[in-house]
Amino acid sequence: QLQLVESGGGLVQPGGSLRLSCVASGFTLDYYAIGWFRQAPGKEREGVSCINSSGDITNYARSVKGRFTISRDNAKKTVYLQMNSLEPEDTAIYYCARVRACLPDIATMRGFGSWGQGTQVTVSS
Repeated sequence: QLQLVESGGGLVQPGGSLRLSCVASGFTLDYYAIGWFRQAPGKEREGVSCINSSGDITNYARSVKGRFTISRDNAKKTVYLQMNSLEPEDTAIYYCARVRACLPDIATMRGFGSWGQGTQVTVSS
């Protein structure tokens, strides 16, 4: 069964860090670019970051650039999102999904295929 499973979320104080993981099963992760998305309460889902299949191209939303880092380990079938200097505005459910390409315009990024349950990130003092 083809799926992506997110983990690593939690409650953290402003300025803190978390590392999210996205583990793939049922398909060959190496073939796909992967995007991280998030959805805050009452808001639409938005693109956060993406990475191409080989890991040498990454892009970020303006709101997270310089604070978040996306990476991947194809041998472990895992894509990571390292989140530093977290802000209350980062509070959301975070999802990963396959994307057609990792392009600079993160706002137009759309995932395809199956989506996981997401992982909750809450930034609060």
